[in-house]
Order: sequence, then structure tokens, then C-alpha cells
Amino acid sequence: MVEKAGFKGAIFDVDGVLVDSPHEEAWREGLRQLMDKEWADIRGETSYTPEAFTPRVYQQVMSGKPRYAGAEAALEHFGVPDARERAQEYGDRKQVMIEELIEDGEFHAYPDALRFILAVKAAGMKIAAASSSKNANAFLEQVRLDKFCEEEGLDYGFVEEGYTILDILDANVSGRDFEQGKPHPMIFLTAAEELGCLPEESFVVEDAANGVEAAKAGEMAALGLARANDEEALAAAGADIVVTSLDDVSLDGLDRGRLEHAAAR
Repeated sequence: MVEKAGFKGAIFDVDGVLVDSPHEEAWREGLRQLMDKEWADIRGETSYTPEAFTPRVYQQVMSGKPRYAGAEAALEHFGVPDARERAQEYGDRKQVMIEELIEDGEFHAYPDALRFILAVKAAGMKIAAASSSKNANAFLEQVRLDKFCEEEGLDYGFVEEGYTILDILDANVSGRDFEQGKPHPMIFLTAAEELGCLPEESFVVEDAANGVEAAKAGEMAALGLARANDEEALAAAGADIVVTSLDDVSLDGLDRGRLEHAAAR
């Protein structure tokens, strides 16, 4: 039996994978404000309550979609009249809030994700960021890898003083306007192309079911990262492996072109 060649490219979603962004908070608070004020007259026609906007709603209905598509999906979920017409107002309200939260530093990078992306880079694979969010780069440029390596006692020659995640990427298609969003594979196929890798030579790290579906539609391996207790949803979407921490992924497996769990520690 011929052993499969190792992966050549790794493609990372950003929100929920690399950073714990305040997107969910901004979406939730933006809708609360609208329902309390500007849209108070139609609130009774909807199923919306602040308690009904759960992390599961965000993850399964909105996550991974472009801003206005995510806004429309949420409004449809709660039965808001004229959802398509109201989506821009909702999306714009959320954007104001997210910019304020980013400026205030109300987010953090996941340590397991930083360890993983650095190890993947060190193993010789090319890496790309591929997020539908137009705010993704604002997060990535604030995550200092040199400080993280110092804190973790890691020594990677490609991480120079002042380097952020943006500085080690080989390609970045985050925030671009694609004709079709996830679960269409266009964003991931573009990332693979810009890495100079074939789809079958690449794997995608995603925390949302529609992102996993997009990876599989592009004939790529999909690593499902269940940070929201959604292992079943990611597995049902077709993830080749589902983990709750990227520390649990076998780096040796990547060298063989396989997504595998790391040996028990």
C-alpha cells in the first residue's frame, strides 16, 4: 500500500478558530438594541427574546457567513418581518459595535491555535487565513506571536520581533467579496490556489458546520474544531476529524496526509 503524501497547505478560519472574537457579542447586543428601540413596534411579531439568542443560534445560523447574509439569516430565524430589507441596518449596527470592541481589545487568541499554526508552519506546510469576516485582519494584526513564543518558551526562527499572525501567512483571503459564501467552497479553493496547493493537498480548520461543508465541497480535508459543544454538528457536516483543542491533532499524521488524533498524553 502506497502511503499518502503529507499535506502541503493548511487553511484556517479566524473567528472561533484562531481568536475568540466578540462577533457573537456584537451580533447579540446589536439585535437587542434594535428590538428595544428602532424595531420595538414589530418585536411582538417575532420569536425574539434576548435569552433566545444563544451561542448555538450564532454558531448554527450565522457563523461563517458574510455580514449581511448572517444578519438576514438571524432575522429569518427569529421571524422578523422584512428580514432582507432590515438586514443592512442590523449588519451596520453590529459593525459599529465590533469595531469598538476590537479597539478596546475585547478578544483573545486561542493558545492551542497559536501552538498549532506555528507547528504547522515549522513543519514546512504553507498556511493561509480564510475568513468571511471583514474584521478578521484587524484581529490577526493584533496577535503578537513573538510575545506568545516568549511566554510559551517556543523558539521558531521565522518569528521575528513584532511579528503577528499576519506576518507568517503565505496567503490571506479573509474579508474578500466572493460571489458565493460558505458552504460554497470558493473561499477555500481561492486560498489553496494562492498557496500553490491542490485542494487534495490541503486541509481546512473550521469551527462552523457550513465551513466544514465548504471544505468538503472543495474536496479538501476538514478539521472540525468544536469550541461550542457542537461536535455532533461538525461530524454531521462531514468533518474528517473533530477535536475540542488543536493540541489534540497529530502533527505526525499531517506529515502522512491524514487528520488524526494525537496519542493520549
